Amino acid sequence: MKKTNQQIVMGASKLTLAVNIFLSVMKLFAGIFANSTALIADAANSISDVLSTVVVMVGFKLAGRKSDKDHPYGHERLESAAALILSAVIFATGLLIGYRGVLKIIEGSVGEILIPGGIALAAAIVTMVVKECLYWYTRAAAKRTDSSALLAVAWDHRSDVLASAGAFIGILGARIGLPILDPIASVVICLFILRVAVNIFRDALSRMTDTSCDEELENEICEVALAQRDVLGIDRINTRLFGNRIYVDIEIRADGAVSLHEAHNTAQRVHDAIEKRFEKVKHCMVHVNPVEDPRR
Repeated sequence: MKKTNQQIVMGASKLTLAVNIFLSVMKLFAGIFANSTALIADAANSISDVLSTVVVMVGFKLAGRKSDKDHPYGHERLESAAALILSAVIFATGLLIGYRGVLKIIEGSVGEILIPGGIALAAAIVTMVVKECLYWYTRAAAKRTDSSALLAVAWDHRSDVLASAGAFIGILGARIGLPILDPIASVVICLFILRVAVNIFRDALSRMTDTSCDEELENEICEVALAQRDVLGIDRINTRLFGNRIYVDIEIRADGAVSLHEAHNTAQRVHDAIEKRFEKVKHCMVHVNPVEDPRR
């Protein structure tokens, strides 16, 4: 049986939740026992991932509700709202990690920084492998469902890979005689996390502010409309993103000498063809402009 988009997203989210809980506990204990600031910072990042995943699950669940009297256009934008919350959580986590790393660097200039144990290296490697696998899995699920929130989670996994790589370098540097590299790695992790947060915020915001589709997609929609019988041309097309769905307003030219019934049928053919061809189109509004048919 083919899974629905909601089942795919929830399945990927539950797997992400379980993995992040495991990694959070593992890195926190390894960081404490191995005296690794970078690994503890990475553990804090995984804990924020747990909270973020819950936000995504709730947001997608709410976004999937049907239209009602108070929300006639549906609830799709709630998924983008979840992505915005996710970006805020990630950004705050990044700032906290960076702040703690800077404090450790300052302490290191006047005191002694403990050298991390070997278990910290192993934990960082495990995290990189697991998170990279989770990135590809979640990315594929996001592409299949066109979920902006789930795609944000996928990129968060990739940022975690980079963050853990930074932690690994810092821990290794500390063990070979450069202990200051461990807190420096925390600052590097902070920069990676902030960058991901900003990208997620920008994408989610564009989906909530009626941003138009790209020109290539609009041209494809026009081609579908022009292929319908009795359509003489396209005067105008406007598109807007609504969460992960698209609204289309298109003005076509049709013979002004035909009856209103025939003109309506022409518009209906265009409407049905566009919504059938483009699954992301939630609604298509077709306006008919009467012109003289050059074929007569």
